[in-house]
Amino acid sequence: MPSNGNSGDNGNYEQIFTMEATPIKYGPGASEEVGWELKRLGVGRVMMVTDPGVVEAGIAGRARELIEAEGIQVEVWDRSRVEPTADSLQAAADFAREGDFDGFVAVGGGTSIDTAKVSDLISTHGGEIMDYVNPPVGGGKKPPSPLKPLLAVPTTAGTGAEATTVAILDIPEQQVKTGISHAYMRPDRGVVDPLLTRSLPSEVTSSTGLDVICHAAESYISKPYNERPAVSSPDERPPYQGANPIADMWSSKALEYGGQYLRRAVADGEDTEARGAMMLGATLAGIGFGSAGVHIPHACAYPIAGLKHEYQPPGYPEDHGFVPHGWSVIVTAPAAFRFTYDAQPERHREVAELLAGERIQNHDENTLPDILLSLMKDVGAPRGVRELGYDESDIGALVEGAMKQQRLLVGAPKEATEEDLANILRESLENW
Repeated sequence: MPSNGNSGDNGNYEQIFTMEATPIKYGPGASEEVGWELKRLGVGRVMMVTDPGVVEAGIAGRARELIEAEGIQVEVWDRSRVEPTADSLQAAADFAREGDFDGFVAVGGGTSIDTAKVSDLISTHGGEIMDYVNPPVGGGKKPPSPLKPLLAVPTTAGTGAEATTVAILDIPEQQVKTGISHAYMRPDRGVVDPLLTRSLPSEVTSSTGLDVICHAAESYISKPYNERPAVSSPDERPPYQGANPIADMWSSKALEYGGQYLRRAVADGEDTEARGAMMLGATLAGIGFGSAGVHIPHACAYPIAGLKHEYQPPGYPEDHGFVPHGWSVIVTAPAAFRFTYDAQPERHREVAELLAGERIQNHDENTLPDILLSLMKDVGAPRGVRELGYDESDIGALVEGAMKQQRLLVGAPKEATEEDLANILRESLENW
């Protein structure tokens, strides 16, 4: 078993990691079995959580037909908000509490899946959303027992929310994004159908696909689980535990798919092979980072998305300004990995090789960042943080927001001080 040599330190370091994964059904046309899957979970009345775009595409209506054909009652919540806030999640949770549902099905992107997770949590255990939000932003309350069954049917290839234990939300009054995280939040099953992503605009495919790559890269390049302090109780072991041999397998395959197929998926919505590989890659990355965790790029992404709401992303709904999650993450990734390189040079090389699809003999701190920058340019990502509405005067506020994400930053392979984060954000104002 791999070890860092800490096994003799009287339990000062963690010696245990866990690997839990959502049962996944994958393949073109898999969503036609959504009714069968829900019946298998033993539910009789479900809340379907979706969004207007998925309804307009006819995907939600078809799913409802298939579920009702199995004799299951369906009530639809179609107001999931892209980049959800505590208020938008609370509205869905209130609907869930009043609906007397014995199960949930999410049909949509990470927004809909996260909204379903939170609706399930509140309808099962009560309380207010902020009670459960990660500290220091929220109360950090833990659900006392498992939730009602949740089936996740993703329609984007990015968040991997069908395989994770977290729900992400925006807290506008605190100008920060954060989340709710617990093992009971993991969906009971995921149905991953690449045909559902064919109608996605190329910009959405770009952002969500870059999120896949960041999930996988950050989890692969994270502090090893056995270099983290031992927990005093199994209940204290966090969902994000650090790099470990099993998470590495999932993350490395997701990186391979991202490097090989993201450009094709963005270029052609009808490229089923590429769309399928990116959708499967999103799930694989979700399993990987769901165990190992993410760190600096995601910690910086939350204030980038939460501090201002002025950017109007092409290809997305125009009802409110926001920064799509994948783009908010990728803009600082090159500088972040330049910073972490000296802590794990070989791991950075391995990530670069997986993305490039070839062996790299000579590597340095710029090798992985350069590969990421090339990919970003090819799929139309923003040039940097400045394009998203920020300048030098915002660095302090962005650092303050990033420092609130300590549950993520502890997973970085080297400690990032406020000055380090400021330098990363400054370098990321314009990546090219």
